[in-house]
Amino acid sequence: MLVSFKFSQKLDMSVKVAVVTGSNKGIGFSIVKGLCKRFDGVVYLTSRDDARGKAAVAQLNASGLSPQYHQLDVVDRESVLRFRDHVKKKYGGIDILVNNAAIANSAEFYNSYEENKNIVEINYKSILTIQELIYPLVRKNGRILNISSDCGHLSNIRNKYWIDRLSNKNLTLNDINEFVEWFLKKSKNGDLSQDDIADKATFAAYRVAKVAVSALTMLQQRELEGRNICVNSMHPGLVRTDMTLGAGFYSADEAAETPLYLVLEAPATLKGSYVWYDRKVLDWYDYNADYYFKTATLQK
Repeated sequence: MLVSFKFSQKLDMSVKVAVVTGSNKGIGFSIVKGLCKRFDGVVYLTSRDDARGKAAVAQLNASGLSPQYHQLDVVDRESVLRFRDHVKKKYGGIDILVNNAAIANSAEFYNSYEENKNIVEINYKSILTIQELIYPLVRKNGRILNISSDCGHLSNIRNKYWIDRLSNKNLTLNDINEFVEWFLKKSKNGDLSQDDIADKATFAAYRVAKVAVSALTMLQQRELEGRNICVNSMHPGLVRTDMTLGAGFYSADEAAETPLYLVLEAPATLKGSYVWYDRKVLDWYDYNADYYFKTATLQK
């Protein structure tokens, strides 16, 4: 008589877990580095490309730090599902999640429809997938940080219809999605007015995507309030990284300080906020403010 034994891996629910998306380089890499030094738990460095992710882990290993690695392509639903199942099976949940994966425009101020669509997919729509599949794993009292931009402040939008709709206190996900689709349709038809978006609609897709992320953050906070999860978005400053083509006024390690503060040290009362790189909480709704991104900054 054959007797089979089924062995199951025991969940270690006592271990705290932090995850940073798109973290093989730039600010994401520096956030992982900081978490490895300051967070009492497991830190996941994730990346779309396996080789680059593992090379980043090796670099941290050489500095005496030991993040875990898992492949994660935020625009690939199957990749997100694999990562979710891995974390769920191994640890049961997540305590800190930093949605950092992003791309910016090319060196050009204006992009084709296909480029704009890709920018929106990665910077905004991927977070909807993460929200659907990964947020259920975020434990009570957890922290979620959406890396936005000065391009993500409402002052980047000049179209009055969308200012009014996005600043409505009863904002819905449908409002945000329709705003994004409005832009994509305008981009496809080639009839976006330079008066609809700040700075003559330069870097339009990135502005639209990041404004959508900042607005979405407030909705996410509403939905997760019952689990006392803090959800915030922040502008990390103009950082010298590949994404900014080397332009910027400080390093990725310096830029990681405020994100680390928000997920490790900020008061639990800080929720649903839009935070500047100097930790100042800004009024996201102030569309007349001078917080919008200016292309002249890149030329200084």
